[in-house]
Amino acid sequence: MNAAQSSTTIHLHTGPLVWLVAAVMAIAVLAVPGRAFAHAALVATDPADGAVLAQGPLQFSLTFSEPVSPLVLTLVRPDGTQLPLTSYRLDGQTLAIDNPERLKSGTHVLSWRVVSEDGHPVGGSTLFSIGAPSAAPVAGEPVDWTLRTAIWAARLLLYAGLFLGVGGAFALAWLAKDRRCGQRFVAAALLFGLVAAPVSLGLQGLDGLGAPLARFAAPAVWKTALETSFIWTVLIGLIALGLALLSLAGPPGLRKLAASVALLGVGGALAASGHASSAEPQWLTRPLVFLHGTAIAFWAGALAPLGLALRRRPAEARAFLRRFSRAILPVVVVLAASGIVLAVIQVQAPAALVHTAYGRLLLLKLALLLFLFTLAAVNRWTLTAPAEAGDTEVQRRLVRSIGIEMLIALAIFGVAAGWRFTPPPRALAIAAAQPVSIHIHTLQAMADLSITPGHAGQVAASVVIMTGDFGPLDAKEVTLVLSKPDSGIEPIRRPARKPGDGTWRVDNLVIPIPGRWNARLDILVSDFEMMKIEAPIDIRSD
Repeated sequence: MNAAQSSTTIHLHTGPLVWLVAAVMAIAVLAVPGRAFAHAALVATDPADGAVLAQGPLQFSLTFSEPVSPLVLTLVRPDGTQLPLTSYRLDGQTLAIDNPERLKSGTHVLSWRVVSEDGHPVGGSTLFSIGAPSAAPVAGEPVDWTLRTAIWAARLLLYAGLFLGVGGAFALAWLAKDRRCGQRFVAAALLFGLVAAPVSLGLQGLDGLGAPLARFAAPAVWKTALETSFIWTVLIGLIALGLALLSLAGPPGLRKLAASVALLGVGGALAASGHASSAEPQWLTRPLVFLHGTAIAFWAGALAPLGLALRRRPAEARAFLRRFSRAILPVVVVLAASGIVLAVIQVQAPAALVHTAYGRLLLLKLALLLFLFTLAAVNRWTLTAPAEAGDTEVQRRLVRSIGIEMLIALAIFGVAAGWRFTPPPRALAIAAAQPVSIHIHTLQAMADLSITPGHAGQVAASVVIMTGDFGPLDAKEVTLVLSKPDSGIEPIRRPARKPGDGTWRVDNLVIPIPGRWNARLDILVSDFEMMKIEAPIDIRSD
């Protein structure tokens, strides 16, 4: 069998395998849960934060802005000792946690760490006291900046592997005339990505548990990581990186096919998890993330091979430059259009660009992109034609300009990796719109009071009233009275109306400032009987 026959035989046997891998990657992306979730935020606790109770509750509850999965639940006693809480139940957006012991007097801290559906762990704590407040115990360690730095660095290397490595392999397979220029750089980027992908997964587990780097190899860390949606990004990313390596070393007939599937895998990996891909509407955001990631890989991946080809073999690089310059304009259009739509969905209000960490990172990225687009436009419209014509001085200038583009692209990857720690304004807005609720229970009557949204400003209140033994209570009138004596605000009294659905409502209610308010319900049972029940309620600032 001659070399040509051998190459054809390899192609016939391996071609279907690549298509099979492509189908698996597509199914994996589609198998990712389709519901849209934001970055989870705590919206209510029971006991309320800062509450003083006569005795310990039988259970605790945490209500979030979206369904979550608990990772670590801990009760810190007044003496600083910690009690792991392992018995819990999930009911929609509420996590009910059993209290396994009789609580002593003093201030306790309920510390929690959960993972939201976008794959990002979030944590926090709430304080309550039994009998009387005492010095608050330490709820946990401060932010582990070593772990955060490691997460950011691993995510940056993963982006480099996906964008520069896979994108570079695609450029060598489809655009380059001489594949030797840039092949080592692309292979190195792919190897960095192959290492960074599993490392990022392990760091995800550490972050989920709030564990230090020393526990990286612990089985519980990896079990936690495998239960997050980030596992799909890692798996699809590894497949893409592997196919890109195959395109570098495989037979000629397989290179273009493997590189093409690998490039699609970059978009699939990014669409499988993260802030942007988990936003509504799913039919729009996931395809946009896919297109955005694929376009980035095409553009950024071609830069290093093209620059090295122009420097080392300028004659052979002319065809490479011509093909790239023809293809890049529609790619940039797709990149810009998808990025703009995703940014609008995530940010929502222009003020969020300044007032949130996510928005400020986006502004930094936009500034870098403006510089990059300007430089790319100059290259495209000023330097490309003379370089294609063989002007050696212009070719040298173009090589330097491409090097600057590479540095800007890496800076953009670094900014994007920083989004790992910042919930988008969209998620913050969803959390802010969540209601705040309390349950008031006395021997004579009980009520469930919900205020929507649960922050200062114009709100609506909904009340369900019952007798003290959970029976129906047919009241003639219900009045909501909100007071905050410590702020010098006179009681706000509003009569409730009964719309016919079994609830009492107060619309167009304005709560002027956030903080702890006292909520009282005056329930007129008959002309001769009035019951008053009350409890504190915490109103958020936003």
